[in-house]
Amino acid sequence: MPNSPKKYLVTVAGPTAVGKTALSIRLAQDLGTEIISADSRQFFRELSIGTAKPTPEEQTQARHHFVDSHSISEAYSAGDFERDALALLDDLFLQYDVVVMTGGSGFYVKAVLEGLDDLPAPLPGLRESLMERLSDRGLLPLQEEVTRIDPEFAATPEIANPQRVVRALEVFYTSGTPISQLKQKNTRARPFQPINVALDRDRAELYQRIDLRMDMMLRDGLVEEAKSVIAYREHHALKTVGYREVYSFLDGGYEEKEMVRLLKQNSRRYAKRQLTWFRHQGNFEWFHPDDYDRILEYVRQQAGLH
Repeated sequence: MPNSPKKYLVTVAGPTAVGKTALSIRLAQDLGTEIISADSRQFFRELSIGTAKPTPEEQTQARHHFVDSHSISEAYSAGDFERDALALLDDLFLQYDVVVMTGGSGFYVKAVLEGLDDLPAPLPGLRESLMERLSDRGLLPLQEEVTRIDPEFAATPEIANPQRVVRALEVFYTSGTPISQLKQKNTRARPFQPINVALDRDRAELYQRIDLRMDMMLRDGLVEEAKSVIAYREHHALKTVGYREVYSFLDGGYEEKEMVRLLKQNSRRYAKRQLTWFRHQGNFEWFHPDDYDRILEYVRQQAGLH
C-alpha cells in the first residue's frame, strides 16, 4: 500500500539499572503508544524481584507486552520471541504509527530489529565435542580456528563470546560455509523503521544505582524467590546474574556477605558487557536518561512527528 504511513519501532536499550523502564513509560505516554519488553527474563511470571520488572503501578501507566507472558516451566527462545513480537507488531501497527520496545537483552533486541539467522542444526555430537575442547583447552585455540576459516566473523565483537565462537565452528563444520556468509543471506526486511536510543550514565553513578538495586532486591525477597523456583535452576533465565549467585550461596559455596558482594560485582560487570554490546552495534543514538526532552525531540524528528 504505497500511501500507508510509515511505522516506527523506538528501541530503548542500555545496561541494567540505567533507567530504561521509567523513560520508556514516559515515551509511550507522550507518543500515545504501548511497550514491548525485550528482556529475556521478564517473560516469566515466577521471576519478578530478580528481573526488576515494571511494577503493577508502572504497567498501568503504559501497557506492557511480554511481561509475565510465560511460565518458567516453558522453554522460550529468542527465535520464539522474534516470531511472537513481529506478529504483535503487525497488530499494534494497525492502531499506532510508533511502538516502543525496551530491554537490555541485546540478542533479543537484535532478533526483533534484524532477525535471527536461519542457520543449520549442528551435526550430532559436534557441539559436545567443541564444548569439551573449550573446557579442556580454553577459548584461544577455538578463536584461532575460527579466524582461519571465517576472518569476517573473527573481526566482530562476537569473537570474544565463547558460545558464538562455538556456534561459528558448528555452522562451518556442518554446512561447509562460514557463518558470516550465511548470515548475509538470511537478513530479512522489517515492516518498520527502527529508531534506536541507548541510555548511559557516568560509571560511578551507574554502579551506585546497581548496588542500590541489589540491596532492594535482597530486601524484597530475592533469596526466597530463587528458592521458590529452584526446581528450574537449570533454566537459562536462572543461570544469569542475580539468581546464579543466590544458588551458589544456597549450595553452601560461600557466606551471605560474599553473596551480596558477588551480586553487586557481577551485576556491574554485566552492565559493562551490555554497554560494550550495544556500542558495537553502531546504530544507537546515546543519551543520559535525564536528557528526556532531547530524547523525545530526537524520536519525534526521526519519526516525522510534529
